[in-house]
Amino acid sequence: TCRRCIGRRSLPIALGITLMSCSQNQQPANTAAPEHKFHAEETTFAVNGHKAILLSQPQSADQTKPQIISAEVLPGRGMNILRVKAYIPGKGVIDLLATPPDSDVAAALNNGPDDQYGNGSFKFGGAILVPFANRIRGKLLPDGKTLETTVLGKKLDLIANWKGKKPGAEPHAMHGLILDRAVDNLSLTPGDDAASATGTINAGNFNGHWPSKSNVVITTKLEADSFDLTVAVKNVGDEDLPVGVGWHPYFAFPSGQREQVKLKIPAKKMAVVNNYDDVFPTGKLIPMKGAYAFNADGGKALEKNFLDDCFVDLNKDASGSVTAEIIDPAAKYGLKIIGLS
Repeated sequence: TCRRCIGRRSLPIALGITLMSCSQNQQPANTAAPEHKFHAEETTFAVNGHKAILLSQPQSADQTKPQIISAEVLPGRGMNILRVKAYIPGKGVIDLLATPPDSDVAAALNNGPDDQYGNGSFKFGGAILVPFANRIRGKLLPDGKTLETTVLGKKLDLIANWKGKKPGAEPHAMHGLILDRAVDNLSLTPGDDAASATGTINAGNFNGHWPSKSNVVITTKLEADSFDLTVAVKNVGDEDLPVGVGWHPYFAFPSGQREQVKLKIPAKKMAVVNNYDDVFPTGKLIPMKGAYAFNADGGKALEKNFLDDCFVDLNKDASGSVTAEIIDPAAKYGLKIIGLS
């Protein structure tokens, strides 16, 4: 997550998913013969009045190499990444993200009690979080649904859409303001080398909940050997614009054996939280060691540890990118998540 204050500039955040060397559920609504190798099409499945988009490419005849073959995106929910599928030698086509069947997705994203304010969006797949990620605290107002806080010296009212499970847990705002927001414009681009879907949200001041005015452009792109996600937030107002952009993916472990899965995070420190129910940062940073030594060569096994942490002071390569890795030894499977801001 990148958090910084900008004026009238664009803040781009880019992520790429690449398979390490170690049949799709949705059928396109348009069944006409494809004109390109990479397809970008609407499906028959809709959320919030907008049909899901399927980016896909044919599976390679070379069955010795892994390949990302499709990605499904929800324009009705802020371009959330619903599914990413890949061919893995010896395993066939698998899901890279943990996502339930369409019937369960539709039930979860129905604006019901568990989906109030779009909370259902960050419970599977990969939700996009704008204009802030994680939690913001403040004074709970008498309505019990809104909190007052200060951002850049300006008082704001935010929806208190979350709280911990323990009795007396403090309500707070979490994961941004586009969880239930549909895009205003959508463009699909098939091609011979890649396919993409771009959604634009003319967010303004997010219904009075955020300073200045924002234009959010979210692009998802499927290429031969990767799936890319880019989020760009542009300040189109007259005030300074604080922005946090995040992605909230649930990665699947093909072996189903979580304890032996290794995580590698190229960071030097982690943020201390008060507890794993509130998960409020205390402002203290500590070195990554012991149960949290995920910066070790080859990564560290998750074991039985519960994680809801922020890792900082990242190690960047010459291009300015940061690469995290998920390695499932039992499945002979690995995934690289490459971030660039």
